[in-house]
Amino acid sequence: MTQTIPRTEIRTIRRALSNSRKDLITGAFAFRPVPPLAATHPLVRKMPRAVRPYAPWLPQAAIGALAFYLMAVAGETESVGVALLSGVPLLLALYRPIGAWWLSFAASLVWGLGIADTYGGSMWPWPTTLFASHIAVMVIVATQNRPRVAGRMLLLTAGFGFACELGINARPTNAFSMVATSCVIVGAVVARRSLRETKEQVAVQQSATYEERSRRTLLEERATIARELHDVVAHHMSVIAIQAEAAPYRVANPPEELATSFATIRENAVAALTELRRVLGVVRAEDPDAYADADPEAPQPTLATLDTLFAGVRAAGLTVEHVITGAVRPLPSGVELSAYRIVQEALSNALRHAPGSTARVEIAYVLGGLGLRIVNGPPTQPVRPSPGMGHGLLGMRERVAMLNGEMTAGVVEEDGGYEVAVFIPAATIPDADASTPDPATPPQQGSAQGTGTMKP
Repeated sequence: MTQTIPRTEIRTIRRALSNSRKDLITGAFAFRPVPPLAATHPLVRKMPRAVRPYAPWLPQAAIGALAFYLMAVAGETESVGVALLSGVPLLLALYRPIGAWWLSFAASLVWGLGIADTYGGSMWPWPTTLFASHIAVMVIVATQNRPRVAGRMLLLTAGFGFACELGINARPTNAFSMVATSCVIVGAVVARRSLRETKEQVAVQQSATYEERSRRTLLEERATIARELHDVVAHHMSVIAIQAEAAPYRVANPPEELATSFATIRENAVAALTELRRVLGVVRAEDPDAYADADPEAPQPTLATLDTLFAGVRAAGLTVEHVITGAVRPLPSGVELSAYRIVQEALSNALRHAPGSTARVEIAYVLGGLGLRIVNGPPTQPVRPSPGMGHGLLGMRERVAMLNGEMTAGVVEEDGGYEVAVFIPAATIPDADASTPDPATPPQQGSAQGTGTMKP
């Protein structure tokens, strides 16, 4: 009963033969010059400035010097034929490494099976210079090709060596020395190259992971902003609808045209609110658990509620000074919310990266906008690593860019602290629009303003 070879094994054998032919036969004619060293290579940087422009060509110079040295030694100790067989493959390896290995292998065959007895020599089948040349050529091939190419060359070299060991020639051979030495040296070169390529791949993956994490953080921050924008706009649209509905009842015998206009305003406001909730509500639904614990009816935080934030930060161990300059005035809800979030994130970064330090929050009501400056000193306590952190600045920049503002952030050179400076353009809104009016409560006259006040 005969057994047939499975098709999977046949395909594997065919693929291996195809790869071998491509690597050793087709690759023998490939033009692959030894590349020069990079300008950032440590060996190049250590060279004197005068010879540094020529330092990248050190590998080519070293290979050429080794080739001529082996030729000179072989010319004195062996013969001219051995000198040529030792030097020419090395020089050819500068441009066609695999072809040079075939030439060196052929030289080993010619010398070991043909003319070794004619010229004599102490080593067989590889004279000393041809021994070194053959290993050097395999090293050059291993540095420029896949490990499997070097592995096949080692197998062919070992096969020839063991064939000489089992041959009818009674002379002692250096086949074992060739196989052991070439395996150790070429294996070390292949391992070093594989390690370098692995490190490069890991660096690329880490860079891609960091970029993806930054992009994900940015998208999450945008989603948060969209949710907050939805809350702010929906709140004001609801107020418009309620006021438009209640306005005709505040006037005795209102004209029919006025009542119709208010009814139209209310219908448009309700339609806009419905459309807004349909579009922006999708963003809220992406992560419903994010706000599961929050009160949906709670007002959005503003600069007026910073004292609560400062109290929590002080309880966590960060000393905070609060300074307000300029005349305090009502600002648009989006500006108030973004300013609050920027201060919150800056103080959170100070808690993480500068524990035990002192932070100073400056809020400046200037002409045409709002200025923020949050600066903290260097840490006075050991800094604990915060895995997954480090993207708070992305969110702050996104908020500032959304409001057409400007932001700078960096280390303070004087004491090693950190500073975040923001300017958000904002137009002043009337006091009556700063809060939701209550029809049953008359509006309050006046507003609290301060200049140069400090809250400890």
